[in-house]
Amino acid sequence: MQNRKFWLTALLLIAALVFAGCAAPVAPADDAASSDASSDASSDAAADTGTDADMAMDWEGVDPSGQEIVFWHQHTQEREEALNEIVAEFNSTNEYGITLSAEYQGGYGDIFNKMLNVLNSPEAPSVVVAYQNQAATYQLADSLVDMNPLVNSEKWGLSQEDQDDFFPGFFAADVFPSFNNERLGFPPNRSMEVLYYNQSWLSELGYDAPPTTPEEFREMACAATATPYSGAVSDAPSMGYQLSVDASRLASWAFAFGGDIFDYDNSVFSFNNEGAVASMQFLQDLFSEGCATIVAEAYGDQTDFGNGNLLFTVGSTSGLPFYDSAVSEGAGFDWSVAPLPRTTENPVMNVYGASVSIPKTTPEEELAAWLFVKYYTSPEVQAKWAEASNYFPVRKSVAENLSDYFDSNPTYKTGFDLLEYGVAEPPVPGYDFVRDEAEVTMAAIVDGAPVQESLDELTTSANDILAEQMADMQ
Repeated sequence: MQNRKFWLTALLLIAALVFAGCAAPVAPADDAASSDASSDASSDAAADTGTDADMAMDWEGVDPSGQEIVFWHQHTQEREEALNEIVAEFNSTNEYGITLSAEYQGGYGDIFNKMLNVLNSPEAPSVVVAYQNQAATYQLADSLVDMNPLVNSEKWGLSQEDQDDFFPGFFAADVFPSFNNERLGFPPNRSMEVLYYNQSWLSELGYDAPPTTPEEFREMACAATATPYSGAVSDAPSMGYQLSVDASRLASWAFAFGGDIFDYDNSVFSFNNEGAVASMQFLQDLFSEGCATIVAEAYGDQTDFGNGNLLFTVGSTSGLPFYDSAVSEGAGFDWSVAPLPRTTENPVMNVYGASVSIPKTTPEEELAAWLFVKYYTSPEVQAKWAEASNYFPVRKSVAENLSDYFDSNPTYKTGFDLLEYGVAEPPVPGYDFVRDEAEVTMAAIVDGAPVQESLDELTTSANDILAEQMADMQ
């Protein structure tokens, strides 16, 4: 914990120094509307950090013509190829001559660390992928554009019909109450935590559907542990459930038991509420009964599932293509996805995904960045991106363009139909560091540590981290 506090202090110090050292007045709106004046003043205006200037910005008078902008992202392989096609189409069709370069910068953690070194500087990208808690951390240094005025701009924004087309939970997830309800990101896609299950094995065990309650889940998991699947293609032992220790997994199980990990009324972490405690006690009992184990290696649950040695696993819908390949190349059984077993009347689905944020640069560059974000999240582009990436789209109307994809990917359609039950993990500064603590606690609990005491300690630790982060805003 001391090392974590040292890192948090260092992070905030870096952010504060960058903020203090790079601040400069923004060019007046009238000057910003002139491309010549903007070019001459770009090095000074690039470091603007004044919220008053942002509030007074007349976006209607800003000219984004000819801007060259950069997008830092984490996509690789097929997703990167699809993104590059979208970028090429934007560059060739936008009427302002805006040119965007999409640059792979590593994983989410790599990008987060790089961003800490360029906040409020000319080296900052024009658009950056960021989870909500990462965007909140960046905004401790007042380094992101509030997109609300852009979204609602009469000239550049989205109509009310377009705004209503977004799934409400997705549209609201990037509005931050702790930052005066600023919109610090915009959603291009989402994923969801689901239960993967082997239907063929369930049928052999005498069940015709996946579990809907924790009791059914325990019964089925223990039955599978005792009775191997006849079609398994590996000599590995049978197992009912393998847990991939992850903070999102902890949150998903807490949601399924009617709990949460954050108290939004009081703006504090609450890992020790009744539902969260019950969910972790359930997992600990499942482990003690020998019906569950921890994933031994990265994506080992996918491999064991595909080989027919694992009945249940919980993971992101972004893994659907990989599970499909694992099953096709493995035991070739019937499988699908479902909500986690729950104590609530309706499913409570952990929906997450990185949004895209616009770092503060110049008004012209910021507007050009917004126009790309607007294009990226348009219905036609969303349909292309959903099929290529296997992420869920963020707009309801996109379903009309995905009927063929739904037909050929029924598990994807099953997940899509659950989006209405989505909830999110807390979009607060420091959640990256809290996640590390949560994973350590979760591993300890399934290994036998006392549940209530462990979650009490985690809650205290998480709120210490949150308080250190928020202190910079006082």
